[in-house]
Amino acid sequence: MNYKVIIFDWDGTLMDSIDKIVACMQAAAIDCQLKEPTEDEIRHIIGLRLDKIMVQLFPGATSEQQSEMIQAYHFQYRKRDSHDTPFYPGIKLWLNELKKQGYLLAVATGKGRESLNRILDKFAVKDLFAVTYCSDETASKPDPLMLNLILNDLGVDPSDALMIGDTSYDLEMANNANIDCLGVSYGVHSKDVLNQFNPIAIVDDLPKEFALYVQ
Repeated sequence: MNYKVIIFDWDGTLMDSIDKIVACMQAAAIDCQLKEPTEDEIRHIIGLRLDKIMVQLFPGATSEQQSEMIQAYHFQYRKRDSHDTPFYPGIKLWLNELKKQGYLLAVATGKGRESLNRILDKFAVKDLFAVTYCSDETASKPDPLMLNLILNDLGVDPSDALMIGDTSYDLEMANNANIDCLGVSYGVHSKDVLNQFNPIAIVDDLPKEFALYVQ
């Protein structure tokens, strides 16, 4: 299948940032004197919007405490801004190659806009993407709104787009938007979980295996 638009999740798909997210969430819980969630608990909800995350991780917390957790998480993330969160091997070069081949590239991420912009500037990749949407600008995954906005902005049909992600939220969002999806095995959710959402494939090495299923 030849697609016009390739839409990417960010954390766990393009960038190896899962460990940083876990550390920041645990540190924020300590700051707010809430029970520190386990790594598995945090990994399970990566990809959702922060307000949804706080409800799931801290269901007994008041709305005020959940708001404080969001602010504490932002503080911890900025505090660790110098910590290395690299692209997965080969990803940055591969994204450049995709753009040269004529694909329109887009991002649909659970990150906030401030955080994504900081990373796009830091790694000088902003110009690779025709459009990006963040969780604080639209509905949280797996609601399809983020993808629908991307398709509308780029003027393409769902059949011309492919969503790539590492979580069930990414692939379920694609299902809800009637967009094909492709999973990666090296992120948050297992192949068994991802296979529930009918991806065209689940790959272990995105740059090396992408062409096997798309071109």
